[in-house]
Amino acid sequence: MSERLLGLLAEFADAAQLRGAVLRARHERYADIEAYSPYPVDGLTEAMGVRRGHVPFWMLLGAIGGGGFTYWLEWYSAAVNYPINIGGRPTFSWPAFLPPALEMTLLWAVLLGVLAILVGNRLPRVHHPLFAVRAFDRASSDRFFLLLRASDPRFEPRRAREFLQTLSPLSISEVME
Repeated sequence: MSERLLGLLAEFADAAQLRGAVLRARHERYADIEAYSPYPVDGLTEAMGVRRGHVPFWMLLGAIGGGGFTYWLEWYSAAVNYPINIGGRPTFSWPAFLPPALEMTLLWAVLLGVLAILVGNRLPRVHHPLFAVRAFDRASSDRFFLLLRASDPRFEPRRAREFLQTLSPLSISEVME
């Protein structure tokens, strides 16, 4: 099985260098980039051009679907499928069916939200190709990294390496899948 290039990883000593590198990469029109740092860096999210997430949409869909289906199921079972006339009371009394529908609304919103997070972050993933890069061990302690992914339409290995060298990184590593 032959390995293919996932991208080029540049290592930086401080957060300001990483943020500057991200700004330059965006200026050069690289779209598929990733930044790794041991702590949150002010302005990095805006510099990367990260768009609003998709999680709220899926949570809303789960809430509407879960609550609506539960309420419909209660109505169908009580008023249509198996109506019971007890002392002339109505077969369907909506206040009694609100608590279960509310619970299912919350349950399905949370379930679809968690699922959206896992899918969006490509989890669970036991091994990531970045773990094979020796320098990346310091990503959680004191180093900052910028990854230019090979899936970017603008990515060409030689030009991307030359671009990264202009940013004065501590090192540049190839990341193989």
